[in-house]
Amino acid sequence: MPSIGIVTPQTMRFPDPLRLQGGATLADYTLMYETYGELNSDKSNAVLVCHALNASHHVAGVYADQPKSTGWWDNMVGPGKPVDTERFFVIGVNNLGSCFGSTGPMHTNPATGKPYGAAFPVVTVEDWVNAQARLADRLGITQFAAVMGGSLGGMQALAWSMMFPERLRHCVVIASTPKLSAQNIAFNDVARQAILSDPDYHGGDFYEHGVVPRNGLRVARMVGHITYLSNDDMAEKFGRKLRHAAEPGAGPADYKFDFGIDFEIESYLRYQGDKFSEYFDANTYLLITKALDYFDPARAFDGNLTRALANTQADFFVASFSTDWRFSPECSREIVQALVCNRRRVTYAEIDAPHGHDAFLLEDRRYINMVRAYYERIWRALSAGEQA
Repeated sequence: MPSIGIVTPQTMRFPDPLRLQGGATLADYTLMYETYGELNSDKSNAVLVCHALNASHHVAGVYADQPKSTGWWDNMVGPGKPVDTERFFVIGVNNLGSCFGSTGPMHTNPATGKPYGAAFPVVTVEDWVNAQARLADRLGITQFAAVMGGSLGGMQALAWSMMFPERLRHCVVIASTPKLSAQNIAFNDVARQAILSDPDYHGGDFYEHGVVPRNGLRVARMVGHITYLSNDDMAEKFGRKLRHAAEPGAGPADYKFDFGIDFEIESYLRYQGDKFSEYFDANTYLLITKALDYFDPARAFDGNLTRALANTQADFFVASFSTDWRFSPECSREIVQALVCNRRRVTYAEIDAPHGHDAFLLEDRRYINMVRAYYERIWRALSAGEQA
């Protein structure tokens, strides 16, 4: 399918204070966003796409001056694709605290005239949803045809269904969870400690020192990336292959007997870490992983997810992947069970795919076709002027 083509990000400033869940207030902030397709006359065909940890508002298409800047979900959103931009008006919003345009730690704190740095307040999934709702208000969208996301984006979609139940007709939650397990929180904290203990972090104010805590970011990304892949996927791609086995005179079992790179998997992880440290902000990484940890809508209901989802009104599409051990199918089934107990209409897909958590970004035809079929249903009902 063709890409949507060249796209242009937009910004919108919000001078009205935003009260955050943690008690702090952002007095003035800006959101970066992109839109694809056309909003219809009654503004009923809008779809909000929420992004995951290291993604952004750039969901689909490319930038004119960056031919390799393909959007992170370009296989999902575009003309003729599952979320068809010839039918739907799609919005991607960069979350507060990010490093891709919306107000975050790298921006100037109006109270000090210096970058926020570590002074940028901790934000939550619910804070992001409130900010997105304000953007929708400005765009004149009172109800979304669907709010969708994968991983952390799926948490935002789920939060939308609880916080603004009347403002979305469909909620699409892919490879996500209603809360992190202790193991997931542990991985996030190890990654944060790698950044916090980097001497170049300078308590979060490394901008003033003209440095970047690259070593911490590299290790954080390496830890995180391990959790995105399945054991089977890593075995197939890398196994125990040696990085230098192809060098002249090297045998298949030659080790270097030092602490450098021996195995292909080591080389791959270091490459991913190096690349990540070139474009991602350390303070943003801390903020987003903490938002992941804090998300637990059932906490206010004594851990009862059924009660937490009792006020939802949307229909749901929930998908999981068999080898995703970060957000396992059991997590999605917990959401589905709570929705069924509330007599909500739920479509559930559990896809047997080898790619681990990253599967939600990939081109598995069964998965892609299931999403396509669900949006076809949304479109038919929208065209008929009915609730899908």
